[in-house]
Amino acid sequence: MNIDDALSLIREIPDYPKPGIRFQDITPLLAHGEAFIAITEKFASYADSTTLVAGIEARGFIFASAVANQLRSGFVPIRKAGKLPHITISESYGLEYGTDTLEVHIDAITKGAKVLLIDDVLATGGTIAAAIELMHRLGAEVVHVLALLEIEGLPGRATLAAKYPSIPVTSLVVS
Repeated sequence: MNIDDALSLIREIPDYPKPGIRFQDITPLLAHGEAFIAITEKFASYADSTTLVAGIEARGFIFASAVANQLRSGFVPIRKAGKLPHITISESYGLEYGTDTLEVHIDAITKGAKVLLIDDVLATGGTIAAAIELMHRLGAEVVHVLALLEIEGLPGRATLAAKYPSIPVTSLVVS
């Protein structure tokens, strides 16, 4: 299956979880084996120098763990606050509809590691910026940020470009 056919399986759910939010439902894409493979193979093609793949909870986990498996690389979960059992560092951030906090284990990354960072949606850039900060605080270099979807009209790409101009950001769909 080609990438465009795979991406066409994403459906928009208006006003979820709040009025004005256009939720992008990736369930049909994930349920289609060939589509899921097409997406993860495309993401893996950006991994020439990475040693680890990090994914942001929750939907970023799905893609990041599959990409790590394809690359025979390690996977680092970046979780919402209170979900990890070991000692963590945390970073708070704003969303288009509130605030949240991400955490990662303090020993999840080896200093100097190169990281491919994956999330499902780039919106305001807050979630991804918080994840980049966590990786940097642990001494890692984020070599590329990948998002399945980018929400047009929100400042995510500009926010990341201003804060991290040397980190490339790739979104497969802008909607």
